[in-house]
Amino acid sequence: MTDPVAAVTEAEATGEIAAIFADIRAVYGVSVVNLVWRHLATFPGALPWAWGTLRPLYVAGIIAEEADALRAARRLPAMPTVPAEVFAAVGLSQDDMRQVGIVLDAYERTNPMALVALSVLEQHLTDPSASITPASITPEQPREPPVRGSEADLSLPPLLRLDQMAPTTVALVLRLNRIGAVGNDPVLASMYRNLAHWPAYLGLAWALLAPLDAEGRLSAAIAETLAAARARGRAIAEREPAPLDALSGEQRAEVAAAIGRFTGDAICRMAVICGALRSAGIGA
Repeated sequence: MTDPVAAVTEAEATGEIAAIFADIRAVYGVSVVNLVWRHLATFPGALPWAWGTLRPLYVAGIIAEEADALRAARRLPAMPTVPAEVFAAVGLSQDDMRQVGIVLDAYERTNPMALVALSVLEQHLTDPSASITPASITPEQPREPPVRGSEADLSLPPLLRLDQMAPTTVALVLRLNRIGAVGNDPVLASMYRNLAHWPAYLGLAWALLAPLDAEGRLSAAIAETLAAARARGRAIAEREPAPLDALSGEQRAEVAAAIGRFTGDAICRMAVICGALRSAGIGA
């Protein structure tokens, strides 16, 4: 298994798609392209339309500002601070926890931004009140400086396929992925595949998150965060028109459904879970 949903891998991307992937990495300031963008690349014309619509908002700092506000307003479930000796007791070194912290930091940066940005696209696709000349990112088009160019890139460990993990790790990843999920077939969150290099940490994460899930505190926080993100996305879309004529009506419906699967489950879920885990005192 390479990806939990149809996606163009970064290694196989060529031409305009490869150029957009490189641009996404630069603008986000991380070393990987989130699954949702790679999934959109499987729909003809969808990724150029989506990134062409959102990139100016990233460059102007609008998405980052709204994501910062979303993070600050989140009401995360209270988590205990895990002392360093607990990590050591399960065989996790200081360097292990530093790398785990980098993974969490990367997703803590990108998930709230993606949640707000994709909510903007959802609003345009479901309530297309404006249409302008299509925008497209091409390999030849000059790039503005990244939004957060002053921050160091967050280089993540490789995404492990399920067949690259021990069976017990696969079971743990899938069990974690059901926490806070909507429905019986949730998108497999990429963060767990990055963290699968440290199964002991995944075990601790499950022990921290499972009680919150059973009590309903996670699902409440996730629903509240999604509603807030969609309100912010709607407000941005109302003042920033989108180039909808690049997509047919049928394409718009397909892309809206694809985006909704991520915003309505995987991304809003992980925007809360990642923040909660980070609050437990992970990393150096």
